[in-house]
Parts: sequence; structure tokens; C-alpha cells
Amino acid sequence: MSNLFFLFIFIPILAVVLLALNILLAPHRPDESKVSAYECGFSPVYGQTRSTFQIHFYIVGMLFLIFDLEILLLFPIAVTLYQVSTFGFCIALIFFIVLTIGFVLEIGSGAIQLSNLNLEKENASH
Repeated sequence: MSNLFFLFIFIPILAVVLLALNILLAPHRPDESKVSAYECGFSPVYGQTRSTFQIHFYIVGMLFLIFDLEILLLFPIAVTLYQVSTFGFCIALIFFIVLTIGFVLEIGSGAIQLSNLNLEKENASH
């Protein structure tokens, strides 16, 4: 069997089977927070389509999207590293350095506040 068989036939069938098993066998216990349209911790204001919303959630979402797509680019590098030799390795290192600089700048600008996340975890445990 070829790799294309697994890519286009077997993998979609496996995904559908696993999703069906999840729907059939997983416990279904909805509560108020699970069926709510907002998962950010704010209660929705009924009868009003707009409410105040902190921009921090949007920024974190956009940063997550950017870094998620950057991580997606790591797979081709990992697969072809033996074929691209030293030049490809240097390009991959430059990619990682730029990614790290961007992450450090985001933390430095306050877009991601790691200290607040630790405080929230400590407060939740008490």
C-alpha cells in the first residue's frame, strides 16, 4: 500500500470512526457554562448584542494563532532536515531565532503577562 492510500483513504475513514465513537460513548452532561456562547468568563447580557469586552482576549487569541501557524512550519523542517544539509539547518536556526525574538518582544510589551497567570492559578487553588 502506498502513502497516498493512507493519506486520502485510511486517515479520513479513521477520523470519522473515532469521531463517531466519541459521540456514541462520551458522557453528555451539559451545564450552564458549557452551553453558554461565551467561554471567557463573562456572563452574557441578554437582550443586548454588544457589551464591554477586554481587548486582552483578542490579543492573546491572535498571538496564539500566529504561534500556532509558526509551529505548523516546523513539521516540514523536521521531515526534510537530512536532505537540506547545512544551509537548511541555518535557515531553520534563523527561523527559530526570529520566532524567539518575537516571543520575547511580546512578553516585554505586556501582551502576554505570565505573572498574572501565575497569580490567577494561586488564587484559584485557595
